[in-house]
Amino acid sequence: MIPVIDIFAGPGGLGEGFSSLRSNGQTVFRIALSIEKDAIAHKTLLLRSFFRQFQDGAPAEYYSYIQAIDNKVRKKYLTVIQSRYPDQWKRAEREALNVELGKYPTLDLDDKILAALKNAKTWILIGGPPCQAYSLVGRSRMSRNQEQFKKDPRHFLYKEYLGIIAAHLPPVFVMENVKGLLSSTIDGGYIIERIFSDLREPRKAMPKRECRTDAASDQYEIHPIVSYGEEPKLFEDISAKDYVVRSEMHGIPQARHRLILVGIRKDLIEGGALLGKLDVANRIPKMWEAICDLPQLRSQLSKEKDSAALWRMIVARSHRSDIVSDPVVPVNVRCKIRQLSKHISAKLTSGSEFLPGKIVPTFRRDWYYDSQLKGVCNHSSRGHIQEDLWRYFYAACYAKVVGDSPKLGSFPKVLQPKHKSAKPSRNGGVKFEDRFRVQVSKRPSSTITSHISKDGHYFIHPDPLQCRSLTVREAARLQTFPDNYFFEGPRTEQYHQVGNAVPPLLANQIAHVVFKLLERK
Repeated sequence: MIPVIDIFAGPGGLGEGFSSLRSNGQTVFRIALSIEKDAIAHKTLLLRSFFRQFQDGAPAEYYSYIQAIDNKVRKKYLTVIQSRYPDQWKRAEREALNVELGKYPTLDLDDKILAALKNAKTWILIGGPPCQAYSLVGRSRMSRNQEQFKKDPRHFLYKEYLGIIAAHLPPVFVMENVKGLLSSTIDGGYIIERIFSDLREPRKAMPKRECRTDAASDQYEIHPIVSYGEEPKLFEDISAKDYVVRSEMHGIPQARHRLILVGIRKDLIEGGALLGKLDVANRIPKMWEAICDLPQLRSQLSKEKDSAALWRMIVARSHRSDIVSDPVVPVNVRCKIRQLSKHISAKLTSGSEFLPGKIVPTFRRDWYYDSQLKGVCNHSSRGHIQEDLWRYFYAACYAKVVGDSPKLGSFPKVLQPKHKSAKPSRNGGVKFEDRFRVQVSKRPSSTITSHISKDGHYFIHPDPLQCRSLTVREAARLQTFPDNYFFEGPRTEQYHQVGNAVPPLLANQIAHVVFKLLERK
């Protein structure tokens, strides 16, 4: 198996895609080392590493662990796992490293990488430096303080990635980041141009980093991995935007657009081994396909004593006259609200960390399904205030009829939020017109981001009768995490992990293209 070093690993989405690749029934890549600074994301990473130690399927104790709904019970099962499978657990601990790059001693890090590679000459470096400083929202917030923006260390975390390339010169590396990186600037220059220059000649960019390998070249070409129907380009004509991967074009039920840079060491290219392209899917999947088979849930109540009966009564009030009689409400939306408000059920539960039952995915069963799971994990709803329940119900009914998520101007006056971001600006516009965004069932979802951990307003479930935001498992389905992938920590942390990850199914396709390159070479 080809070793993979995964840095800034998060919960392990990119690594999951690589480690899941098979060729002639055999595993192609093995995660030799994965590095993550967040302690809770590292717990997820560690558990998944343990899962991967078993080529023929994880033991029953793993499923008992993720099926537990109580932390005390889960701790007991963890003790059982560690005592019954000490070798596999120790290998997982060696593989998943909980350290912060930039603060961990460089020499120690390089030693761990060398030990994990075990003298392998063919291996892959993967990872995505934290990207909040490059995102459009992040830059908007930081623009209020330019000096703080310039000093934000997240601008230069890629240099930790670059340092590993300079020290170990992997044959291939894969670097993922937000599309906002293309337009991010510092001191009048585009950051992406500096990054490309550094990645092409990492030893020149990091001359003080000790080189720990005798590779045949220390220079790289940075290749795009997609081509969306344009005329083939000469390599010198490729621009930065050609590196943007649109996930929905590759069978991912989410319109996630990210920068994917694949660096190939020049001595591999001399023999004519060029990188292939990701296949474009036959059709763009709909988000509803990915979540429709999951158990229906109601939302919880955040300000009142939660009960199914009270929840039903509150949501049913969505058809009151000051909502449906507002002139901005289209007639067919009024009809839909009146119709569906009669069918709100008090029998729905708000979910749990594990719900037993036979859950068979209708979309990509081969990827998501695990017959040993016998249920669904990380599938509990969060609480919402009354006003937001009415907004969610209205927005979901609107999307069902109109086929689009309503802007704030399409909400009845009584449902207009009092938040300052919803107030008109000096030029008359509203800063966040889509403050309440329904995931339209007949399209791919919008990008699942870490912001889903803060509130559910941008991730409203398309079914009005459930009247809630997406659960962690639904977000994980849209991110294409297999159903047996368990996210550790409190629910807020689970959302954060899912939102920050690379879709494993997309990573699996990237891994296939990289493997074909290495196979030809």
